[in-house]
Amino acid sequence: MYRWEITRAALAQRIVALVRGDSYDQATVTAGTLLSAGITTLEISLTTPFALEAIATLTREVGEEAVIGAGAVLDGPSARMAVEAGARFLASPGLDPAVIRTGHRYGVPVFPGVATPAEILRALELGADALKLFPAAARHPDWVGEIRAELPQAALVPSGGISVDSAPDWIAAGAVACGMGAELSDGDRDSVAKRAGELLGRLADAEPHGG
Repeated sequence: MYRWEITRAALAQRIVALVRGDSYDQATVTAGTLLSAGITTLEISLTTPFALEAIATLTREVGEEAVIGAGAVLDGPSARMAVEAGARFLASPGLDPAVIRTGHRYGVPVFPGVATPAEILRALELGADALKLFPAAARHPDWVGEIRAELPQAALVPSGGISVDSAPDWIAAGAVACGMGAELSDGDRDSVAKRAGELLGRLADAEPHGG
């Protein structure tokens, strides 16, 4: 797939599930629960022990049925290792040009972290495929609308502090997707399935203001 096709597939449900764990087993169990609940885009944080092995396992198991990416990618070497492990996209809490260059060299989209208009502009200049607004908890959804009034080409993915209740507001404000971690994945399999189903329905129905 081309980068733009991967990006479109990764953002299709308007949700990127962030998976962090204290161990390989915990991360893969969480990922399996989310996949079973119908979530098709997972971002495996490299802060998880043996995260690269988890990415390789999940990518092999899901094939084209889901998009498995790497999160907390901080530099070029980490980006290269994530790509070699099979990550379909790279995400970061910050903006490092080397991560974008490395991902693009191998045809992998990159969603760098941004927090200010200046960082958004810089990320766009560097060719970022989408922009991870982090931490979103420090912002109000209206901020996305204000940014997109000036920069309608900015594909923003707020992450950090997003809840099932607030996610539709971010989409309505103009975000292309939301990143959610424990707010989505905490609980047993039935609880996660119920929460995910509700979230997917609400996000599918959400319409950007003026859209």
